[in-house]
Amino acid sequence: MTTTTSSNDHLSLTFAALADPTRRAMLVRLGQGPATVSELAQPFQISAPAISKHIKVLEKAGLITREKEAQWRRCRIEAQRLREANEFIERYRKFWEDSFDRLELYLQKLQAKDTLPEKSAKAGAAGNIEGEGI
Repeated sequence: MTTTTSSNDHLSLTFAALADPTRRAMLVRLGQGPATVSELAQPFQISAPAISKHIKVLEKAGLITREKEAQWRRCRIEAQRLREANEFIERYRKFWEDSFDRLELYLQKLQAKDTLPEKSAKAGAAGNIEGEGI
């Protein structure tokens, strides 16, 4: 089965952009405030075209915007797409927490059932052994 990502599928674009550690590091930097492309590129040992490609992916995903100020192009983080991704993840976090809570209760009930017969069997076996000696 092959699936394609539509350009309107913001969530897929967001997760695809976040899948790369370089792009995540760029977002962390932009979380501190706007930065030029050269400021974003500074900590990385990769080519300028590679930096440009990463920035274009972030921009296409709607995670950043670029503005021209004089001769510089400043990048700014855009929170809306991250908010949408967080809301998506939050729904599943709640689902899994509830599922694990129900599983924990079920396991506790199973353990309680298992320990009750053992105690009764041990008490009965101990009584039989004592009774046989008399």
